[in-house]
Amino acid sequence: MSTLFPIHVARVYDPPDVRIGATILVDRLWPRGVAKASLRLDDWPKDATPSTELRKWFHADPSRWSEFGERYRAELARSPDALDPVVDLCRKGPVTLLTASHDRDHNHAVVLRDYLIHLLQKEA
Repeated sequence: MSTLFPIHVARVYDPPDVRIGATILVDRLWPRGVAKASLRLDDWPKDATPSTELRKWFHADPSRWSEFGERYRAELARSPDALDPVVDLCRKGPVTLLTASHDRDHNHAVVLRDYLIHLLQKEA
């Protein structure tokens, strides 16, 4: 996490007190067992999430982590407008990216956080 652009990653199942700043769901599908009212989201940019094809490809074999990151960054680069609302929230202050992923270190939210920090640092 960058101190200039504090972007946190948390699981939707974590207690609400771990969320800092604006709360953004970064999963394409709504997480199982979670009531919509309980998340209190600031945004849910489905177009900024990995494509269904990429998500299924990665879940079939988690050893593809490195290549998944490359492919997801390429998808993000092809549709920069999808990130505009997220980038705007990041410029205003801390943000928490929420995901239902079980693996806290190897998921699309981690790739997205690093991508956003890189984008924001380039424009700063």
